[in-house]
Amino acid sequence: MIPPEKDGIVIAAVSPSVDDAVRLMRELDDELRGRYPGFTPHGLEAWELTDPRLVFLVARAGGRAIACAAMREIEPRVGEVKRMFVEDEWRGRGVARQILAAIESTARERGYAMLRIETGRRQPEAIKLYRSAGYADIPVFGDYVGNPMSVCFEKRLSVVR
Repeated sequence: MIPPEKDGIVIAAVSPSVDDAVRLMRELDDELRGRYPGFTPHGLEAWELTDPRLVFLVARAGGRAIACAAMREIEPRVGEVKRMFVEDEWRGRGVARQILAAIESTARERGYAMLRIETGRRQPEAIKLYRSAGYADIPVFGDYVGNPMSVCFEKRLSVVR
């Protein structure tokens, strides 16, 4: 269950193809290209956008989409958080923590035992968030193996029955 509205922030699942989701992912990619010149952002593959197992959440404040996060299944009972992004003017207000909690809640509902996350070395704010939210550092996994900029984390979840 996605947590109820908190501090005027409403989080809801949407299709990743809706305008707000596309806009937020473009803003994320623009930021990543600025932080990592010469590297291609690890987004979602085109086929994943229509995969019914993909969860895409958008956080809104006053009706405006201000943040997003996605979750995809990478192994049975293991999900990966993707496309975490909060617009600049909303950073430092707890929005990222709220949307991460909503992803974790959804993962538990789906029976996932673990979530993994990849971020980049030049994103200290993301690294701090994940560690403070209980994610442990792990070796790089999957498509990130060999990428010197990648930092990976995982968190074991208590599954809702």
